[in-house]
Amino acid sequence: MIERIHIYHTNDVHSHFEYWPRIQSFLLEKQQLHKAAGEEVFLFDIGDFSDRWHPFTEGTKGKGNTELLNETGYHAVTIGNNEGITFGHEDLAELYKEAEFDVLVANLYEAEQVRPEWCLPYKIYETRKGTKMGVTAVTTYYQQLYNLLGWELTEPFTELEIQLNRMKEETDVLIVLSHLGIHDDNKLSELFPQIDLILGSHTHHYFMEGEKVNQTMMAAAGKHGRFVGYAQLQVDLLQQTRPLIKAQLFESRFLSAVQNEEKIIQHYMDIGKTQLDETVTIINKPLVYSWTEPSELASLLCDAVHEWCDAECTIINSGLVLTDLQKGRVTKFHLHQMLPHPINPCTVEISGAELKEIILEAEREDWPEVEVIGLGFRGKVMGKFVYRGIEVDKEELQVLINGAPINPERLYKLGTVDLFTFGKYFPGIKRSPDKTYFMPEFLRDIMAWKLKKISR
Repeated sequence: MIERIHIYHTNDVHSHFEYWPRIQSFLLEKQQLHKAAGEEVFLFDIGDFSDRWHPFTEGTKGKGNTELLNETGYHAVTIGNNEGITFGHEDLAELYKEAEFDVLVANLYEAEQVRPEWCLPYKIYETRKGTKMGVTAVTTYYQQLYNLLGWELTEPFTELEIQLNRMKEETDVLIVLSHLGIHDDNKLSELFPQIDLILGSHTHHYFMEGEKVNQTMMAAAGKHGRFVGYAQLQVDLLQQTRPLIKAQLFESRFLSAVQNEEKIIQHYMDIGKTQLDETVTIINKPLVYSWTEPSELASLLCDAVHEWCDAECTIINSGLVLTDLQKGRVTKFHLHQMLPHPINPCTVEISGAELKEIILEAEREDWPEVEVIGLGFRGKVMGKFVYRGIEVDKEELQVLINGAPINPERLYKLGTVDLFTFGKYFPGIKRSPDKTYFMPEFLRDIMAWKLKKISR
């Protein structure tokens, strides 16, 4: 006797709602059709559904995103780094308070290895015909950043082995919701061949028809709601063999249009704008930005990072600033539009020799046009680099730090933004073992603090 189980999955939507009305309508319709046929259907999201770049998510502190998942009938979700390390501790603890679905995260704990009340390490879902489907989830191992926010994060492979061992005697099917990325998912399939299905995310990869690795089917749906994932499981209730799994993607732009979908999408923006319509300060002149020339706003942001971090010298990129500020009232919405990035300021201890190399590299003339993707950056291009406490004589290839020639042997406390500690742009920053992240404040919070200071 064969039972069909239908699984639909999304991942890395990142609060991109361009296709959400179509996705939601599609998922509601599919659930209705499968249930009418007497077949089981499950909906899972694999993390990074909520991204604070969008005013709707910022203004509702992600609770609006939770409501969208409720409305669509999701059964379980896991968290990605955008839920886990861009919301403060209390905001993440509150994010799923009204959730009508399970939140599964096996490797997240409160202090002293206490599991949060709002999430489970795994859940066993039993169908009406008796199939027991064990589902667990793990999220990216950004241990230091979670610790700064008051969480404890365990190593995901170790944690996953514990949960799989707990479930193995009680389940017919094992599924992992993995916010680890494609390379780690490949390792999972090798180390834990008992896993039947890995629903992946984080690295924004996708498989049009899934990918079988050893005995495990891997499925993933890209990013920004471009695809909806689907996996059909055929379980032999008598033979107790491994399920037969077929996977595919539905391209969201080809899903059926929804009446008034543009108004629905705009409505999310309007909700966020209303929620963020709170005065931060009042400025007596407009402040402008530029990605190619020195500008007031980029310099002001650099000063803010420098002072907030108590750095000796600071470097940021002007491409972080996306809008001007007009004279008069400055609201949280204005600052959010100007600095939508979930990026934190940080300091890095670095030798003078490496710092000089970084600064001379930053003087390249092509930087303003270099496109930047990921790492929390929500703008377009790198832009010109901006300094505080740094002077450059390009003709002599000399660098001064606070008026003194840079000492190649000395360690300097460099202020910057976290994207340079993760990315490929400045290897000297990335490989430094001494990094301090200032969390949960984003750049827009630091800019608000600075604007209030200069407006007094």
